[in-house]
Amino acid sequence: MTRREIRETVFKILFSLEFNDISEIREEAELELEHASLYDEDDNKMDAVAMTEEEKAYVIDRVEAVVAHITEIDETISGISQGWKLGRIGKAELAILRLAVYEIKFDEDIPVKVAINEAVELAKTYCDVEAKSFINALLAKLAD
Repeated sequence: MTRREIRETVFKILFSLEFNDISEIREEAELELEHASLYDEDDNKMDAVAMTEEEKAYVIDRVEAVVAHITEIDETISGISQGWKLGRIGKAELAILRLAVYEIKFDEDIPVKVAINEAVELAKTYCDVEAKSFINALLAKLAD
């Protein structure tokens, strides 16, 4: 499984936080991992993604790490999105931003430019046309 596929799976689990209680995140992660699949550029479901136990553990660890820093991540997003309250940001966009902010602020193994680029790529797949520019602008502001 590629890093992009793993990141996409983490995004999907973080997205589910908007509809479920944060205390149920591990259960949500395990459910998503059981049914993990990817979509092509036209939103056509592709084959289920085979994940090793190591990859599954990495995904769960990554999700739990983002959740552990969620307050600080959300404060950062609020700070760079002047005039936009978190509730006004689309749910998919917010999940993408949370993951990217985590990678920029807390993951020294991922270069800032890679975190931003991957967030924009997720936005191209899961959000409307304007979202990629919005996400890119916010993350660029954070990177400065």
